[in-house]
Amino acid sequence: MSALPGGGDAYLLYHSIGHYPNKEADLKQELASFAHTWAAYDDGQWSEVLSRRQRFIDLWTDLIRAPKGTLTTAENVTGAMMSLIGALPEEMLAGKKVLVAEDGFPSLHFLLSGLAPRLGFTLQTVPLRQGAHWVEEEDIISEWGEDVALALLTWISSTSSHRNDLTRLVAHGREMGSLIGVDITQGAGLLPYDVCAPQVDFVISTSLKWLCGTPGAGILYVDEALIPRCEPDLRGWFSQDNPFSWALDAFSFAPDARRFDNGTPSTLPALASLPAIEWRMAQDDAAFVAHNRALSMTLCEGLEAMGLTLASPRDPDRRGGSLMVALPETRPASDVVDALRAQDIHMDFRSQILRMSPGPITTEAGVARTLTALEALLR
Repeated sequence: MSALPGGGDAYLLYHSIGHYPNKEADLKQELASFAHTWAAYDDGQWSEVLSRRQRFIDLWTDLIRAPKGTLTTAENVTGAMMSLIGALPEEMLAGKKVLVAEDGFPSLHFLLSGLAPRLGFTLQTVPLRQGAHWVEEEDIISEWGEDVALALLTWISSTSSHRNDLTRLVAHGREMGSLIGVDITQGAGLLPYDVCAPQVDFVISTSLKWLCGTPGAGILYVDEALIPRCEPDLRGWFSQDNPFSWALDAFSFAPDARRFDNGTPSTLPALASLPAIEWRMAQDDAAFVAHNRALSMTLCEGLEAMGLTLASPRDPDRRGGSLMVALPETRPASDVVDALRAQDIHMDFRSQILRMSPGPITTEAGVARTLTALEALLR
């Protein structure tokens, strides 16, 4: 894998927005094709656009090994979570607990904390240990009792890149009789994921990051056994088996994941993400991961040689595709990131934690340049 002709060799933001060679050209071509179709003076718009949306759904279905008819689109993980939780039978959550970890995506916590009084559940947040960068699996299990109706797990943390052992956590959750969902956003497209290994009840994600897609192209997967029990509050003409049924007194939900659709679907983000997802799925999976792992190890060793403290697991088997490192309080992270940006080195930060994620366009030379520049700034 090599850098783009115009730069990108030190692009380390795959935990945010991913890139691949020819992304701009592919995106322009897809959007131009949409413009041509949508602006035509004929009646072919919907058949073409909806078939392209279905292509997006089919690719995602293959990516996470989901059974046909169990996946649909969503604007983002927050919207996907709302669609799912708002569709559950009232008695499933009322008087019980919903379990999340403190190092999960904050937007989902904001949603659940607001829904708790309305839906009658208690939101139980498993805290970080003092000074820790991620929530330990033992702590999640210790607070996961039979009173937990639903647990939302984060496969890979966006703040530490810690990767949860889903097999262990899901096995415990099954013993507790809980519904189990997983946010796979920080791993989708990098590491293999199978909705049935271990089997979970729902999955949410976006097409950003390692899939290199666009904003607004989220997904919701729901297990076949759970779908018939769900009656989404947010519903519309596309929630039906036949969207073109106009009988006002004969509404009925589609038998599959289409019941989580509602009004006219937002198709453009899915279409715009198609070239990136098709590119990713055409790559050799082992080589894709090996490139990330090799560059991550170079980064890890270089950062440790500077005396910096990792805020991620050192073991790659316990980590996603990112490395986080804690800066000393005397060197504001915002100043460091600004100075690196001026040298065409791109990463970001949360508080005093630098976040770095090497991907397809990142090179060994770019990583070496990053370490040299960072050492000079911290010297």
